[in-house]
Amino acid sequence: MRVVCYARGMSVALSKVWTEEEFLSWARRQEGRYEFDGFKPVAMAGGSANHGRIVGNIQAALRGRLRGTPCSYFGPELGIRTTSGKIRYPDTLVTCTRFPGTSYIAPDPVIVFEVISPDSGGRDRIEKLREYAAVPSIRRYVIVESAGIGLTVMHRLEAGDAFTALPLSAEETLHLPDIGIEVPVAEFYLDVEFDDEAPAG
Repeated sequence: MRVVCYARGMSVALSKVWTEEEFLSWARRQEGRYEFDGFKPVAMAGGSANHGRIVGNIQAALRGRLRGTPCSYFGPELGIRTTSGKIRYPDTLVTCTRFPGTSYIAPDPVIVFEVISPDSGGRDRIEKLREYAAVPSIRRYVIVESAGIGLTVMHRLEAGDAFTALPLSAEETLHLPDIGIEVPVAEFYLDVEFDDEAPAG
């Protein structure tokens, strides 16, 4: 089957299965964001203003708390290699493994954050959940709502264990013992306005 991918306003014919190396080399030259489905690049949709604010708040919360520790956070510029051969770019990830600054793939991710929107909810809650659960190093997958305040924390103690879901509301705290920190849920939503809170006009 012939697949067409759109990049920089031009169509690029993808008539063969891509290798991971080909994808990474190609993706570095694109202005837009793409993931790799194991066969070809897949364009990632843009996010809302609230999505951007929440991602910024997640990274700000991690920045101060992880300073001086062996762990570091990264935004969507760093990918995760899944066991099915895909490359995902979560909104934020944490790894405690040292690696070269020239790398494009995070080694041994421990915590993964995805900020979901109405059009990505099914993919993040089902498809990505299965993929992240298959990565042995990932201990917690934090699904962050963008239409209201709330988290769903998928967590496990050991590699190979099934994920257990823990919902958290605005008054609760996200505990991340794997990296030795905790963050009030409300901190992820600083300066975020939801539709029912927006001023009329």
